[in-house]
Amino acid sequence: MQLTVHPGNPLRGEVTVPGDKSLSHRAALFAALAQGESVIDRFLVSGVTRAMLDALTPLGVAWQVKDERLTVCGAGLDGLRAPAAPLDCRNSATTIRLLAGAIAGAGLETTLDGSAGLRRRPMGRIVEPLRRMGLEISAAASGGAPLHLRGRLPDQKLRAIEHVLPVASAQVKSCLLLAALNGDGPTVIREPGPSRDHTERMLRAMGVRIENPVTNVVVLHPPSAPLRPLRLQLAGDISAAAFLIVAALVTPGSAIVIRDVGLNPTRTGLLDALRAMGADIRERNLRDWSGEPVGDLVVHHSPLRGTRVAGELVVRMIDEFPVFAAAAALADGVTEVREAEELRHKESDRITAVAHEFQAIGAKIEPLPDGFRVTGGRVAGGAVNPHGDHRIAMSCAVAGLAAQAPVTIDGAEILHESFPTFRETLIALGAKVECK
Repeated sequence: MQLTVHPGNPLRGEVTVPGDKSLSHRAALFAALAQGESVIDRFLVSGVTRAMLDALTPLGVAWQVKDERLTVCGAGLDGLRAPAAPLDCRNSATTIRLLAGAIAGAGLETTLDGSAGLRRRPMGRIVEPLRRMGLEISAAASGGAPLHLRGRLPDQKLRAIEHVLPVASAQVKSCLLLAALNGDGPTVIREPGPSRDHTERMLRAMGVRIENPVTNVVVLHPPSAPLRPLRLQLAGDISAAAFLIVAALVTPGSAIVIRDVGLNPTRTGLLDALRAMGADIRERNLRDWSGEPVGDLVVHHSPLRGTRVAGELVVRMIDEFPVFAAAAALADGVTEVREAEELRHKESDRITAVAHEFQAIGAKIEPLPDGFRVTGGRVAGGAVNPHGDHRIAMSCAVAGLAAQAPVTIDGAEILHESFPTFRETLIALGAKVECK
């Protein structure tokens, strides 16, 4: 599929974005571990969440999705069954890492594999601590998938450990917390900075005792009772909203409202970075949905100026750097991103890929070992190939709204990985977008 975005039309109106991808992944898997039926509304049905759902079936978990409502008949912590064949996690690192933790806790023997892109993702960060917990697990010679997990006796617990993460990572933390549900005592995880805490919030709602004695330390106590089923309405995905936020900021004459967006403070780093650039972004109608903060975002076109991003802010906006590059390319002055080496281990080497694709449409961007530097002010337009990275595809489309000529994205079907209605949402706001 080829998508072409034309500049010139202001964006106006009120929209919602799909349910949060991170919450959808967790809700599906955690519901499988609960005892009884869970109902999750506004569930995101996309390529990556389908990978999680389809992996649950061979584990013996029944589920169905209808009109964004997911219903799961939970098997319980001890009720998963060993699959007859390797589980295909496709291109989803969240799926393989969270499943590894859940299957480790259940004591099943299986293999977790995925696409060529997923096989490039580093798995040593979960393999080493899972081995310390007593799990027999091996990875490929490259350190990635496939992962082979050996089973163990039903009454054999995993060892409780204290583990220090070398890099703040919600996926690694969640993997270990899921394994620790079947530990022989409290497991302690220390992070160098804040990562998203959706797992902790959701497990607490299911009856698990989780403490944060000091900042960036999580202590999980293995539950003595079955996990309670979930009854959730998921917030809109801030990572999906990010594309619309930047689109409105850089497109003259724009004023939009994005309703029911998740505003978990571990996920709102992009808002802080954009406000430092002069962005007019306001929050209203703040409330709580099942333990997650939610609100509406009001965004107006704003002249942006360059800024610097580093430190803890990097973790809080790790998925938003491609679209942040679009904002930087259209801002006045120089923007620099540092201490973001983790971007080299995403769906693609995002530092190299972002620089390459934005250079292709005339942006002045320079890759750095741990980030990138952008001299803003102009995007010429042109054609890009995101090479299977959904966030880069949408970010180049956003840049096209304020470019000097249209931007065409080849392989745009990758948008369905995380934001299936991206094109339709832009059109509803007034953008001129062609698809063929």
